[in-house]
Amino acid sequence: MAEVLVTGAAGFIGFHLTRRLLDAGHRVLGLDCLSDYYDVSLKHARLALLADDGFSFVEAAVETPGVLNGLFAAHRFDLVFHLAAQAGVRYSIDAPRAYLDSNIVGTFELLEAARAYPPQHLLLASTSSAYGANTEMPYHETMRADHQMSFYAATKKATEAMAHSYAHLFGLPVTMFRFFTVYGPWGRPDMALFKFTRAILNGEPIDVYNDGDMQRDFTYVDDLVEALMRLSLLPPRTGQPAGPEDSLSPVAPWRVVNVGNSQPVHLTDFIAAIEAATGRVAQRNLLPMQAGDVPATWADATLMTRLAGPIEPTPVRVGVARFVAWYREHYRV
Repeated sequence: MAEVLVTGAAGFIGFHLTRRLLDAGHRVLGLDCLSDYYDVSLKHARLALLADDGFSFVEAAVETPGVLNGLFAAHRFDLVFHLAAQAGVRYSIDAPRAYLDSNIVGTFELLEAARAYPPQHLLLASTSSAYGANTEMPYHETMRADHQMSFYAATKKATEAMAHSYAHLFGLPVTMFRFFTVYGPWGRPDMALFKFTRAILNGEPIDVYNDGDMQRDFTYVDDLVEALMRLSLLPPRTGQPAGPEDSLSPVAPWRVVNVGNSQPVHLTDFIAAIEAATGRVAQRNLLPMQAGDVPATWADATLMTRLAGPIEPTPVRVGVARFVAWYREHYRV
């Protein structure tokens, strides 16, 4: 049994990860500021499902000075999953300050607390958006990622560098995860699956960017959580690379790992899966590419597989059907 901190525990991924940790018998402290970036009632509904003797919750923002340091001092965490962040590529164009505060300052507060009270393993969420303007596919962890195309991506790439410096200076074992378009039940309302499902069920048109010529490495949330659970047991050790594709730093116990399926799906096929699950035909409003977005993401998951073993990906039609079933039940559609 481990003492675990999950920041962003009321969020989409944080909720699923926390539930899995509790099922495994761990004690989990969840931290979340319950921001109104999207419907707060959805976050409260997630938290209600986490009621467990092993779960405690603190409502606070990660960037608030001293909050994380106090929690680290009181609990001496074995594992820390840092998922709290201001999410969303397009919102970062309109509200960059929220990303600076939550993503940069919040991660600094976390690293300072971990420096004072080191956990056995510190695991921080990054994003596939960090690969930015790269056109070589699939993305692999050792390729350069210097040209981020949104402020959101820039802040997440910055947290990777910040965590590396703390890993080097203070010996903190750090794994950074680059997530690829995670979807599933309890997902965020600003994500395409949620918006498309709601619109299709309401008989409204859906906005399809780049005229639908887009690909994403859609990752079902349970597959992602399985990868996180396995990799949490594998803290990096300086000088012990897992193989030639390892991103392990030469000077720190730090690595970055793609968490994806290595199976890019065309957006039109994703929409077709929603149509099949809802029994409705989508009305498409074709639009140009949005600022800050990229036409394709595609993970090379070789390192993840070498470290954690193979994870059989959930087929998109299966995962989408599960989301639609959850949506119908939750919103009584």
